[in-house]
Amino acid sequence: MPTDPRLIAVTDRIAARSRPSRDAYLKRLQEAADRGPARAHLACSNAAHAYAATGPDKEALAAGRAPHLGIVTAYNDMLSAHQPYETYPGLIRAAAREAGATAQVAGGVPAMCDGVTQGRTGMELSLMSRDVIALAAGVALSHDCFDAALWLGICDKIVPGLVIAAASFGHVPAVFIPSGPMPSGLPNDEKARVRQAYAAGEATRDDLMRAEMAAYHGPGTCTFYGTANTNQMLMEFMGLHLPGAAFVPPNTPLREALTRAAVARAAQITHLGEDWRPVGRILDERAFVNGIVGLMATGGSTNLILHLPAMARAAGIHLELQDFADIAALVPLLAKVYPNGLADVNHFHAAGGTGYLIGVLLEAGLLHEDVETVAGPGLARYATEPRLLDGALTWTDAPRHSLNDRILRPVAAPFQATGGLKHLTGSLGQGVIKISAVDPARHVIEAPARVFSNQDQVKAAFHAGAFTEDTVIVVRFQGPRANGMPELHSLTPILAVLQDRGLRVALVTDGRMSGASGKVPAAIHVSPEAAAGGPIARLRDGDRIRLDATTGRLDVLTDGFADRAPATEDLSANDWGTGRELFARLRSGASDATEGASILF
Repeated sequence: MPTDPRLIAVTDRIAARSRPSRDAYLKRLQEAADRGPARAHLACSNAAHAYAATGPDKEALAAGRAPHLGIVTAYNDMLSAHQPYETYPGLIRAAAREAGATAQVAGGVPAMCDGVTQGRTGMELSLMSRDVIALAAGVALSHDCFDAALWLGICDKIVPGLVIAAASFGHVPAVFIPSGPMPSGLPNDEKARVRQAYAAGEATRDDLMRAEMAAYHGPGTCTFYGTANTNQMLMEFMGLHLPGAAFVPPNTPLREALTRAAVARAAQITHLGEDWRPVGRILDERAFVNGIVGLMATGGSTNLILHLPAMARAAGIHLELQDFADIAALVPLLAKVYPNGLADVNHFHAAGGTGYLIGVLLEAGLLHEDVETVAGPGLARYATEPRLLDGALTWTDAPRHSLNDRILRPVAAPFQATGGLKHLTGSLGQGVIKISAVDPARHVIEAPARVFSNQDQVKAAFHAGAFTEDTVIVVRFQGPRANGMPELHSLTPILAVLQDRGLRVALVTDGRMSGASGKVPAAIHVSPEAAAGGPIARLRDGDRIRLDATTGRLDVLTDGFADRAPATEDLSANDWGTGRELFARLRSGASDATEGASILF
């Protein structure tokens, strides 16, 4: 089916808005490409340093005729999702030799686990780490020795940071290589039940520890549909993975075959061959629109509303919140994966996964098919799934009918008519709410405010029994300039307990929630933030707030609100401990949440 004209209109608007910066970006890309493969310009001493430790590849590198692939890795074993990457460099080098190429680890980037830092001061480094990852990856590629790059990263800030860096080296072809999700463990809804019981004093710490260890139990990505797995979906919809690579489990023959194929493909698409595919040309406005379509169709993580504008800016493209809102209005919700449903990503993959979704969205005209990808021209090749047949990797058509309609639905019979995220505007500024997991009966909350300056104050009030009526809990001074915009996911069990007690509750914050957050209405990323004197800083206890996800409004109904002076807060305690002192100047220079909360643009 032809592309929906409404989608074309949004895409054209983005292209027009971005034309000066995009044209300048593409000019720089072509100038870099015209200088030819970078290794041709290395002096002998430079080259000798680069190749000194490459062992059996040294002669091929010195000859300079084979494609040379740079590996940028986010390996560590703090993140279960990244632990499988420990063995990837050796596998990649061997696969490169088989493909007539060479490969070398260009550098590593930091990768923090939000699951470890959730509710702790380390979380205040989390969002800023995205830009640090981009900077570190830029250092890795500054060796300027590589004909293509292989990017090893999965989790929350890592993929966005790597995409920013890849776009900054837009003349260099880039293939992103995932490692896949861990096997299904304790069901996510049971884990959430135990967390709520613990928050309510109805379960012991031993009960909680057993549940958590049964949920997070091995190598691979956490199985709920949070930011990490939303990233993996995006890499498929934006054409940066090989088709169907995202959700194949680690340490399996198919996963190894896909990794080898990704290396071979990277060797094929360099400037030395006949199919040069620079990543900067793949990352055009159509690719970003396709990514937003995938985000809305799956009810993905709200964090991508921060990350996608920053990723796009690196490629000379300007995204605005209205673009997200307009795409959400025309794309139906087709997936129910925890926290939006009971299924995990392994169940999602078994029901048809990304191949099914891309296929049905293309048939409905809700994706741009005429894009470039690392696999070749056209997004239709991503409506397939990889298989090993007699030991050989091949791709077959993905299902065109859902294999489980409790997890995946067709466009004609969606879970809801519009996407899973909603843009909010009103007297409190701008924000966003994830509605895909919220009961429609709770899409409108009107109640008095209780105002807090950090999440510890909320927890103390809860344990003191302070919440006994319908309440909008406001947690401010949590924006990028105040303390780095941490996720407030550790409040989720408390909010869920209050809701289960029959109260109508909502959260309003200039901070973030985890991609795993779900059933309690939460207006997040409210901007301008309190530390910048935004309207949220004028709120007082008792102010009546109306959060209306159906109309996209976030308003204060109390007379005189707009006439007040904004409150201030002593934020000096945010400037030290757990490395936060190293990030103080970065926080002070961060952009508004509507622009990606970045220090780079």
